[in-house]
Amino acid sequence: MPLTSMPTPPPAGAAAVALILAAGQGTRMRSRLPKVLHPVCGRPMLAYVVDAATAATGGKPWVVVSPAVEAAVREAVGPLVCLAVQPEQLGTGDALRVGLAQVAPAVEEVVVASGDAPLITPATLERLLAARASADAAMALATMEPDDPGGYGRVVRDDEGPLRIVEEKDAAAGELALGEVVGGAYAFDAAWLRTALERLGASPATGEVYLTGLVALARADGRAVVAVEVEDDLELAGINDRVQLATVEADLRWRILETHMLAGVTMQDPTTVYVEAGVQLARDVVLAPNVILRGTTAVGEGSVIGAGSQLIDSRVGAGCRVWASVLESSEVEDGATVGPFAHLRPGASVGKGAEVGNFAELKQARLGARSKQHHMSYLGDTTTGEGVNVGAGTITANYDGRRKHRTTIGDGAFLGVDTMLVAPVTVGAAARTGAGAVVTRDVPPGKLAVGVPARIREPRPRPEDPETT
Repeated sequence: MPLTSMPTPPPAGAAAVALILAAGQGTRMRSRLPKVLHPVCGRPMLAYVVDAATAATGGKPWVVVSPAVEAAVREAVGPLVCLAVQPEQLGTGDALRVGLAQVAPAVEEVVVASGDAPLITPATLERLLAARASADAAMALATMEPDDPGGYGRVVRDDEGPLRIVEEKDAAAGELALGEVVGGAYAFDAAWLRTALERLGASPATGEVYLTGLVALARADGRAVVAVEVEDDLELAGINDRVQLATVEADLRWRILETHMLAGVTMQDPTTVYVEAGVQLARDVVLAPNVILRGTTAVGEGSVIGAGSQLIDSRVGAGCRVWASVLESSEVEDGATVGPFAHLRPGASVGKGAEVGNFAELKQARLGARSKQHHMSYLGDTTTGEGVNVGAGTITANYDGRRKHRTTIGDGAFLGVDTMLVAPVTVGAAARTGAGAVVTRDVPPGKLAVGVPARIREPRPRPEDPETT
């Protein structure tokens, strides 16, 4: 299905519609990944612009893409936007023309943003719309005065405001010395814009059609042009290479950390903590140095994530401790402890008050409430009941070379050191295995399995067990 026919476009009667320009090739990124899809704190940079545009207008934005990135953008943000394809990359003015062609004639205002400026805020886009409407101007543009204006179009003014924008490639020496630059965000009178785009010419230096040429056209038409100054240079900063990507990510990462700290999260050394945009942290969470939280990870109230831990798309309950461990698509319930040096692989689940210790690994496995898996053990494709002791060196042999098989361990079972459970197998409630047992058949509840291969025996009374008759 062509992206231009994606469902649920902005309402035809919407007062304002957002257009996001994302058709650039991004050659300076030197990457096979489209520039606007490079991640910033765990999300494609384009996603942040989409969020801002949606919040400012109340509807889905149109994103202008090139054929080369069409499929990738659809996969990344397709449900959140409507897409328009620019067949040839003839410049930002041509991209704007392609996008505007998709906008319903009844729409009165168009706000434009760049897909490679992820720090743009809804407030700035709203300011642009308000400033344009208040002055009944043809357009409003966001400007800034960065320390280094290199790469940006310079704003040439007269007494009435912006007179024209000169792209750096076209600028004379005196124009290059100007400090005010345009930042890639605009608001337009949609009716005027439709007629102006038809008159927009190409740059004599590059042959591209720049939307910045609309400033001079508006002034020639006797229409006002207003500038909205943005004090934070990084908000309007476009990302063109990996150095700029790192600069913007560092700024956004600090904003994320600051938000969490102000909401009641303790970070012992925030300069070493990495928290992506989708992470949720409850109050009184403590993050030690060198913690990395990615994806949709969520951490409950009062939990401590210790030094060297990395959590990816995982959920940790309240009052937990995770230390120097890796959790991937896993769940840790309230009061449980994990680590140090444990690995919870996708599908792992640790019950309330359970303990996972040194060099223990779980994969597609459930460790029941109050169960303990302390030392150098592996549970794969396993369901473990409550109050189970998993002895050091215990292994579930879940793969026979062709298929995976499950192991079930009942409540209160005790697995001796170096137990090997050859799946499929069930260890019943309160059953035991001896040290070094290789269990190849089910162990009934309350029985003992010993030897290689394991044989079923009546358990010997332990000192703490009641006497049997």
